[in-house]
Amino acid sequence: MTALTQAAPRPDGFPRAVSLLLNIGHGIDHMFLLIFATAVASIAAEFGYANWTDLMPYSVGAFALFGLGALPAGRLGDLWGRRIMMIIFFVGMGLAALLVSLTQNAWQLAAALTLLGVFASIYHPVGIPMLVQHVSNPGAVIGINGLAGNLGIAVAALVTGFLVKWIGWRAAFALPGIIAIACGIVFAITCPKEAEAPSMRKGGKAKVVLTPAMLVRAFTVMTAAAVASSLLFNFTTNGNSQLLSEGFLGVIEDPALLGALLAAIYTIASFAQIVVGRLIDSMPFKPLQLWMSVAQIPLLIFAAHTQDWWLFVALLAVMIFVFGSIPFTDAMIVRYVDDRLRSRVAGMRLTVAFGISSLAVWLLGPMVKGIGFSNALWIMAGIAAIKAAIVLLLPDEPAVEPART
Repeated sequence: MTALTQAAPRPDGFPRAVSLLLNIGHGIDHMFLLIFATAVASIAAEFGYANWTDLMPYSVGAFALFGLGALPAGRLGDLWGRRIMMIIFFVGMGLAALLVSLTQNAWQLAAALTLLGVFASIYHPVGIPMLVQHVSNPGAVIGINGLAGNLGIAVAALVTGFLVKWIGWRAAFALPGIIAIACGIVFAITCPKEAEAPSMRKGGKAKVVLTPAMLVRAFTVMTAAAVASSLLFNFTTNGNSQLLSEGFLGVIEDPALLGALLAAIYTIASFAQIVVGRLIDSMPFKPLQLWMSVAQIPLLIFAAHTQDWWLFVALLAVMIFVFGSIPFTDAMIVRYVDDRLRSRVAGMRLTVAFGISSLAVWLLGPMVKGIGFSNALWIMAGIAAIKAAIVLLLPDEPAVEPART
């Protein structure tokens, strides 16, 4: 067989099973962090708390370490290799979820969730740079990966609701934990060993070269915008389940059915990332991200003043733009940063953004208890306005040529 007739190798060098598992890993990452938010009312009742809002602050450790752990995880991904870190991610997530299912009080739960956050911090600075290595259309790849991550959120809402109803909240952690460990075993078998760590490789240059001053400006603005985006993401994904419960009070009160409605919102909204991912490959970031940010402001205000089915419509619209904004920061790292440094740069950005945004999880319960969901949604609209102002500070750049398919 001649070289001309041989099948062209995949640009990233991974078997399809590996790429699939990297996308599944994103779903696992987000799903596991939001099982608690869906099951919190049942856990609070078992642990003797009168209201879910009193138990919600105990999950802050998971989200704090989700951010703070990204910096060392990104560094280890570049220096040790991304394959070994992803194996640790899958197995660690599974074991931590099993540990959560065995807890007997709030402080044990907080410790186990914090450990879950440590392993969850690995995925974004390691899994996404691994997935986009050498691809010609990173925006589209990140869009599909974002879809997988948000489908994990939808699965958390749907599956947790049914498992809590039929078996109990402990099964909602234990069964996915076993699946995560199985994924880690398959990943270890199917993913080729890396010849060298990313930091030792040649090539992988940034797609758009900026001057050092513009690069610092882009990174600063990107990180600040990511903080605002993560605050909105954490407020909504951790609060939507209880928001729907209150909004549909007297109309629908079955937790499984409410979970199905929330899963429908997340599933539909997730596809926005594919659209945005393709747009990222063909146009500058600044105008696209700006209008995605501006659109969230009136939608959040509308959601603050709706009930039952109008609330469903409002939340769907809000989540389309919240989820649609997710690919920007990962795509910016691909566009501006050499592959040899991407995990470390992603880790620095995630540590700041997710570390600060973990405050949203800690504040959610006390805030809703004190001022109600309507006022909390107005605060989120204010955060969206601040994000739009931050995006205006992004450096202008020429349009990017569409990726060849």
